[in-house]
Amino acid sequence: MSITRDDIIDFIYAEARMLDEGRYTEWLDLWLEDGFYWMPLDYKQKDPHNMTSLLYEDDFMRRLRVERLNGERTFSQKPKSRCHHVIQRPFVDEFDAEAGVFKTNTSMHYIETRLDDQFLLALTATHELKLVDGKIRIANKRVDLLNSDAAFGNIQLLP
Repeated sequence: MSITRDDIIDFIYAEARMLDEGRYTEWLDLWLEDGFYWMPLDYKQKDPHNMTSLLYEDDFMRRLRVERLNGERTFSQKPKSRCHHVIQRPFVDEFDAEAGVFKTNTSMHYIETRLDDQFLLALTATHELKLVDGKIRIANKRVDLLNSDAAFGNIQLLP
């Protein structure tokens, strides 16, 4: 399969739309099983293991989160939270079609709302992607909040 930069960019847009539409189970299928979803606590944090992070989720934790979001008995999600990603065109920082390895950098505004509460986060998402069996998959995703050191409430969904 021949892959282009546009295929990589389209993948990033498709992931954001999937999350906005609440298709979390489908979103899980984008991931490689050994991938991590990381949101550092500190600006330009290098280490997710020896420093506190806002989240550092493996496959088990991603599935647990999605199970909670999809659950009928998740009373903290009645009514359900909704989100909207407003993303800039992603930069493709690494493109190795032969090895099937890619890295993107995407600036975005993330809005999350539930009942009368709404908040906005400015962030940069870095995706490490791999081509596996002809499909683009997320190997790792890092979300750096512009104001990661600020106090804010719970993030219920997935920036």
